[in-house]
Amino acid sequence: MIFMAFDYYVLYKPFGVMCQFSPIDGKKTLADLELGVKNDVYPVGRLDEDSEGLIILTNDKKLTDQILNPIYRHNRTYLVQLEGDISLDAIKKLQNGEIIIKVKDNLHLTQSADVEKIIEPKFLPARNPPIRFRANIPTSWISLTITEGKNRQVRKMSAAVGFPTLRLVRSSIEKLTIEGYQSGEIRTFSQKQIKESIFLQQR
Repeated sequence: MIFMAFDYYVLYKPFGVMCQFSPIDGKKTLADLELGVKNDVYPVGRLDEDSEGLIILTNDKKLTDQILNPIYRHNRTYLVQLEGDISLDAIKKLQNGEIIIKVKDNLHLTQSADVEKIIEPKFLPARNPPIRFRANIPTSWISLTITEGKNRQVRKMSAAVGFPTLRLVRSSIEKLTIEGYQSGEIRTFSQKQIKESIFLQQR
């Protein structure tokens, strides 16, 4: 019996990079980061071009399907810089799942989320380019954990409560985290490490 050796990585995807290796309209992609991975390694899921943070890369298609399977409802935590000083009322709405967002041509009622107001995380690398500073408009940070993964969901949720997203960083999936990473940094993992970090329990 032949056993295939698969590859597993965790990448801090930088701002301004498309979450794919194939060329697209002259935009910067993962291929431009020169990550040194095999040609059959691909990202698990996606992060928007203007979002940063944790991306798993692998050529293990079975594990990819397991990670993306909604039955597991993995906790995904995002660190979000908002335009304006977010109110307690807005936080409660995010927590309670009272937000209606548009997904393609349909309206979607978001599920409840774990949300708390935080100070700017010190471990985050500086964004390049930086957020445009506006002296007359304050900003605030929240940590938001959801198990859904709708297109641009976090940005749509924050805009719906009146506090648009300025910077969005996916910091963790369950216990797998990019804390301590530099933007663009990639680290090698074993299948065991990935599974133990993500599949904490089957919900």
